[in-house]
Amino acid sequence: MPTVPAEGPLPSPREPHEHRRTAESFGADAERYDRARPGYPEDLVRRIVAGSPGPDVLDVGCGTGIAARQFRAAGCAVLGVEPDGRMAEVARRLGTEVEVSTFEAWEPAGREFDAVVAAQSWHWVDPVAGAAGTARVLRPGGRFAAFWHVFGPPAEVAEATAAACRRAMPDAPFDFAAMARPSSDPYRSVLDRTREGLHEVGGFGEPEEWSFAWERSYTRDAWLDVLPTQGALTRLAADALAGVLAEVGTAIDAMGGHFTLAYTTVAISAVRADSSVS
Repeated sequence: MPTVPAEGPLPSPREPHEHRRTAESFGADAERYDRARPGYPEDLVRRIVAGSPGPDVLDVGCGTGIAARQFRAAGCAVLGVEPDGRMAEVARRLGTEVEVSTFEAWEPAGREFDAVVAAQSWHWVDPVAGAAGTARVLRPGGRFAAFWHVFGPPAEVAEATAAACRRAMPDAPFDFAAMARPSSDPYRSVLDRTREGLHEVGGFGEPEEWSFAWERSYTRDAWLDVLPTQGALTRLAADALAGVLAEVGTAIDAMGGHFTLAYTTVAISAVRADSSVS
Protein backbone atom coordinates (compact mmCIF):
# COMPACT_ATOMS: atom_id res chain seq x y z
CA MET A 1 0.00 0.00 0.00
CA PRO A 2 1.20 3.52 -0.69
CA THR A 3 1.70 5.06 2.72
CA VAL A 4 4.05 8.02 2.87
CA PRO A 5 3.50 11.58 1.64
CA ALA A 6 6.15 12.62 -0.86
CA GLU A 7 7.02 15.74 1.09
CA GLY A 8 7.91 13.56 4.06
CA PRO A 9 5.96 13.61 7.33
CA LEU A 10 4.14 16.92 7.67
CA PRO A 11 5.09 19.05 10.68
CA SER A 12 2.70 19.33 13.59
CA PRO A 13 0.78 20.53 15.53
CA ARG A 14 0.16 23.71 13.48
CA GLU A 15 -1.50 23.66 10.08
CA PRO A 16 1.03 22.88 7.31
CA HIS A 17 0.47 26.26 5.62
CA GLU A 18 1.78 27.97 8.77
CA HIS A 19 5.22 26.37 8.41
CA ARG A 20 6.61 28.91 5.96
CA ARG A 21 10.26 28.05 6.62
CA THR A 22 9.65 24.44 5.60
CA ALA A 23 7.38 25.45 2.73
CA GLU A 24 10.07 27.69 1.30
CA SER A 25 13.03 25.38 1.96
CA PHE A 26 12.78 23.28 -1.19
CA GLY A 27 14.72 25.82 -3.24
CA ALA A 28 17.88 25.11 -1.26
CA ASP A 29 18.78 22.67 -4.04
CA ALA A 30 16.33 23.51 -6.79
CA GLU A 31 18.32 21.72 -9.49
CA ARG A 32 18.22 18.46 -7.54
CA TYR A 33 14.50 18.96 -6.87
CA ASP A 34 13.78 19.26 -10.57
CA ARG A 35 16.03 16.33 -11.45
CA ALA A 36 14.87 13.91 -8.77
CA ARG A 37 11.18 14.59 -8.20
CA PRO A 38 8.79 12.50 -10.31
CA GLY A 39 6.22 13.95 -12.66
CA TYR A 40 2.49 13.28 -12.60
CA PRO A 41 0.31 10.65 -14.29
CA GLU A 42 -0.60 11.65 -17.83
CA ASP A 43 -4.13 10.42 -17.15
CA LEU A 44 -4.42 13.08 -14.43
CA VAL A 45 -3.17 15.83 -16.72
CA ARG A 46 -5.50 14.75 -19.52
CA ARG A 47 -8.49 14.62 -17.16
CA ILE A 48 -7.87 18.17 -15.94
CA VAL A 49 -7.33 19.53 -19.44
CA ALA A 50 -10.41 17.76 -20.84
CA GLY A 51 -12.54 19.02 -17.95
CA SER A 52 -11.51 22.67 -18.33
CA PRO A 53 -13.17 25.17 -20.69
CA GLY A 54 -9.92 26.37 -22.25
CA PRO A 55 -6.11 26.15 -22.21
CA ASP A 56 -5.15 28.85 -19.69
CA VAL A 57 -3.69 27.26 -16.54
CA LEU A 58 -2.49 28.84 -13.29
CA ASP A 59 -0.03 26.59 -11.45
CA VAL A 60 0.01 27.45 -7.72
CA GLY A 61 3.30 26.70 -5.99
CA CYS A 62 4.75 25.61 -9.32
CA GLY A 63 8.22 24.89 -7.92
CA THR A 64 10.64 24.21 -10.76
CA GLY A 65 7.78 23.69 -13.21
CA ILE A 66 7.56 19.89 -13.25
CA ALA A 67 3.76 19.85 -13.57
CA ALA A 68 3.72 23.07 -15.62
CA ARG A 69 5.84 21.43 -18.33
CA GLN A 70 3.39 18.54 -18.54
CA PHE A 71 0.45 20.91 -18.96
CA ARG A 72 2.38 22.88 -21.56
CA ALA A 73 3.08 19.65 -23.45
CA ALA A 74 -0.67 18.99 -23.39
CA GLY A 75 -1.27 22.28 -25.21
CA CYS A 76 -1.89 24.62 -22.28
CA ALA A 77 -0.59 28.13 -21.64
CA VAL A 78 0.73 28.04 -18.06
CA LEU A 79 1.52 30.80 -15.58
CA GLY A 80 3.21 29.73 -12.37
CA VAL A 81 3.03 31.39 -8.96
CA GLU A 82 5.91 30.36 -6.70
CA PRO A 83 7.08 31.89 -3.38
CA ASP A 84 10.71 30.75 -3.72
CA GLY A 85 12.74 32.74 -6.21
CA ARG A 86 15.32 29.97 -6.52
CA MET A 87 12.66 27.49 -7.67
CA ALA A 88 11.13 30.10 -9.97
CA GLU A 89 14.51 30.74 -11.62
CA VAL A 90 14.80 27.08 -12.61
CA ALA A 91 11.21 26.99 -13.84
CA ARG A 92 11.79 30.06 -16.01
CA ARG A 93 14.99 28.64 -17.45
CA LEU A 94 13.03 25.53 -18.43
CA GLY A 95 10.33 27.54 -20.17
CA THR A 96 7.61 28.33 -17.61
CA GLU A 97 6.49 31.89 -16.97
CA VAL A 98 6.54 32.46 -13.19
CA GLU A 99 5.62 35.27 -10.82
CA VAL A 100 7.25 35.13 -7.38
CA SER A 101 4.69 35.35 -4.57
CA THR A 102 2.71 33.28 -2.14
CA PHE A 103 -0.70 32.55 -3.62
CA GLU A 104 -2.42 34.36 -0.75
CA ALA A 105 -0.53 37.60 -1.57
CA TRP A 106 -0.45 37.24 -5.36
CA GLU A 107 -2.19 39.93 -7.43
CA PRO A 108 -3.96 38.53 -10.53
CA ALA A 109 -4.47 42.03 -12.00
CA GLY A 110 -7.74 41.04 -13.63
CA ARG A 111 -6.40 37.89 -15.28
CA GLU A 112 -8.61 34.80 -15.48
CA PHE A 113 -7.85 31.13 -16.08
CA ASP A 114 -9.56 27.97 -17.23
CA ALA A 115 -7.84 25.80 -14.61
CA VAL A 116 -6.04 26.38 -11.33
CA VAL A 117 -3.78 23.48 -10.34
CA ALA A 118 -1.54 22.80 -7.37
CA ALA A 119 0.93 19.93 -7.63
CA GLN A 120 2.01 18.87 -4.14
CA SER A 121 1.72 22.45 -2.93
CA TRP A 122 -1.84 23.15 -1.74
CA HIS A 123 -1.09 22.02 1.85
CA TRP A 124 1.20 25.07 2.05
CA VAL A 125 -1.73 27.37 1.14
CA ASP A 126 -4.34 28.57 3.62
CA PRO A 127 -7.37 26.51 2.50
CA VAL A 128 -9.95 29.31 2.79
CA ALA A 129 -7.79 32.11 1.37
CA GLY A 130 -6.65 29.72 -1.36
CA ALA A 131 -10.22 28.81 -2.31
CA ALA A 132 -11.19 32.50 -2.38
CA GLY A 133 -8.22 33.34 -4.60
CA THR A 134 -9.09 30.48 -6.90
CA ALA A 135 -12.71 31.64 -7.14
CA ARG A 136 -11.52 35.12 -8.16
CA VAL A 137 -9.42 33.94 -11.09
CA LEU A 138 -11.34 30.94 -12.45
CA ARG A 139 -13.67 31.52 -15.36
CA PRO A 140 -17.18 30.06 -14.99
CA GLY A 141 -16.83 26.35 -15.66
CA GLY A 142 -13.13 26.50 -14.83
CA ARG A 143 -11.57 23.64 -12.90
CA PHE A 144 -9.57 23.62 -9.66
CA ALA A 145 -7.40 20.57 -8.99
CA ALA A 146 -4.90 19.95 -6.20
CA PHE A 147 -2.95 16.71 -6.14
CA TRP A 148 -0.27 14.87 -4.22
CA HIS A 149 1.88 11.77 -4.49
CA VAL A 150 1.53 9.11 -1.82
CA PHE A 151 4.04 6.27 -1.74
CA GLY A 152 5.08 3.29 0.30
CA PRO A 153 8.80 2.50 0.26
CA PRO A 154 9.79 -1.01 1.35
CA ALA A 155 9.74 -1.50 5.11
CA GLU A 156 13.53 -1.79 5.22
CA VAL A 157 13.95 1.61 3.56
CA ALA A 158 11.21 3.32 5.58
CA GLU A 159 12.52 2.02 8.90
CA ALA A 160 16.12 2.95 8.10
CA THR A 161 15.03 6.45 7.06
CA ALA A 162 12.94 7.00 10.18
CA ALA A 163 15.70 5.78 12.49
CA ALA A 164 18.38 7.89 10.78
CA CYS A 165 16.19 11.00 10.84
CA ARG A 166 15.40 10.59 14.54
CA ARG A 167 19.12 10.45 15.29
CA ALA A 168 19.92 13.41 13.04
CA MET A 169 17.00 15.59 14.16
CA PRO A 170 15.91 14.55 17.66
CA ASP A 171 14.09 17.84 18.31
CA ALA A 172 12.50 18.36 14.88
CA PRO A 173 8.70 18.83 14.74
CA PHE A 174 8.19 15.88 12.38
CA ASP A 175 6.54 12.53 12.94
CA PHE A 176 9.35 10.33 11.67
CA ALA A 177 7.50 7.21 12.76
CA ALA A 178 5.03 7.97 9.94
CA MET A 179 7.73 6.90 7.49
CA ALA A 180 7.41 3.32 8.72
CA ARG A 181 3.85 3.26 10.07
CA PRO A 182 1.24 2.03 7.58
CA SER A 183 -1.42 4.56 6.63
CA SER A 184 -3.89 4.09 3.81
CA ASP A 185 -4.66 7.79 3.42
CA PRO A 186 -2.01 10.16 4.82
CA TYR A 187 -3.48 13.15 3.00
CA ARG A 188 -7.02 12.66 4.31
CA SER A 189 -6.84 15.69 6.61
CA VAL A 190 -5.43 17.87 3.79
CA LEU A 191 -8.13 16.72 1.37
CA ASP A 192 -10.80 17.41 3.98
CA ARG A 193 -9.44 20.91 4.71
CA THR A 194 -9.36 21.64 0.99
CA ARG A 195 -12.97 20.51 0.62
CA GLU A 196 -14.02 22.60 3.63
CA GLY A 197 -12.29 25.68 2.20
CA LEU A 198 -14.13 25.30 -1.11
CA HIS A 199 -17.45 24.88 0.71
CA GLU A 200 -16.81 27.91 2.93
CA VAL A 201 -16.04 30.20 -0.01
CA GLY A 202 -18.84 28.83 -2.18
CA GLY A 203 -19.32 29.13 -5.91
CA PHE A 204 -17.92 25.66 -6.67
CA GLY A 205 -19.62 22.40 -7.57
CA GLU A 206 -19.22 19.50 -5.16
CA PRO A 207 -15.53 18.50 -5.03
CA GLU A 208 -14.53 15.12 -6.45
CA GLU A 209 -11.63 12.94 -5.35
CA TRP A 210 -9.55 11.05 -7.90
CA SER A 211 -6.83 8.43 -7.54
CA PHE A 212 -4.16 7.19 -9.98
CA ALA A 213 -1.89 4.21 -9.22
CA TRP A 214 1.52 3.77 -10.83
CA GLU A 215 5.04 2.50 -10.10
CA ARG A 216 8.63 3.61 -10.49
CA SER A 217 11.84 1.64 -10.02
CA TYR A 218 14.74 3.25 -8.16
CA THR A 219 18.41 2.41 -7.91
CA ARG A 220 20.23 3.20 -4.69
CA ASP A 221 21.73 6.38 -6.14
CA ALA A 222 18.45 7.55 -7.67
CA TRP A 223 16.60 7.19 -4.36
CA LEU A 224 19.35 8.97 -2.43
CA ASP A 225 18.93 11.82 -4.93
CA VAL A 226 15.23 12.05 -4.03
CA LEU A 227 15.57 12.00 -0.24
CA PRO A 228 17.21 15.44 0.25
CA THR A 229 14.26 17.06 -1.59
CA GLN A 230 11.75 15.98 1.07
CA GLY A 231 10.52 18.43 3.65
CA ALA A 232 12.04 16.69 6.64
CA LEU A 233 15.54 16.91 5.15
CA THR A 234 15.67 20.14 3.15
CA ARG A 235 17.14 22.19 6.03
CA LEU A 236 19.44 19.51 7.44
CA ALA A 237 23.15 20.36 7.70
CA ALA A 238 25.35 18.69 5.09
CA ASP A 239 27.16 16.36 7.51
CA ALA A 240 23.93 15.23 9.16
CA LEU A 241 22.32 14.68 5.76
CA ALA A 242 25.29 12.60 4.66
CA GLY A 243 24.78 10.39 7.70
CA VAL A 244 21.11 9.86 6.90
CA LEU A 245 21.87 9.03 3.28
CA ALA A 246 24.60 6.58 4.28
CA GLU A 247 22.22 4.67 6.57
CA VAL A 248 19.47 4.54 3.97
CA GLY A 249 21.97 3.55 1.27
CA THR A 250 23.14 0.64 3.40
CA ALA A 251 19.54 -0.57 3.73
CA ILE A 252 19.05 -0.39 -0.05
CA ASP A 253 22.33 -2.20 -0.66
CA ALA A 254 21.08 -5.04 1.55
CA MET A 255 18.05 -5.32 -0.75
CA GLY A 256 20.19 -5.70 -3.85
CA GLY A 257 20.70 -2.03 -4.62
CA HIS A 258 17.28 -1.23 -6.06
CA PHE A 259 13.54 -1.43 -5.40
CA THR A 260 10.20 -0.63 -7.01
CA LEU A 261 8.05 2.03 -5.41
CA ALA A 262 4.26 1.97 -5.62
CA TYR A 263 2.80 5.45 -6.01
CA THR A 264 -0.75 6.69 -5.78
CA THR A 265 -1.46 10.24 -6.92
CA VAL A 266 -4.52 11.55 -5.10
CA ALA A 267 -6.42 14.63 -6.26
CA ILE A 268 -9.34 16.80 -5.23
CA SER A 269 -11.08 18.78 -7.96
CA ALA A 270 -14.04 21.15 -8.24
CA VAL A 271 -15.59 23.22 -11.02
CA ARG A 272 -16.31 26.94 -10.69
CA ALA A 273 -20.08 27.14 -10.82
CA ASP A 274 -20.54 30.87 -11.31
CA SER A 275 -18.76 34.23 -11.00
CA SER A 276 -20.56 35.61 -7.96
CA VAL A 277 -17.62 35.37 -5.52
CA SER A 278 -15.51 38.52 -5.36
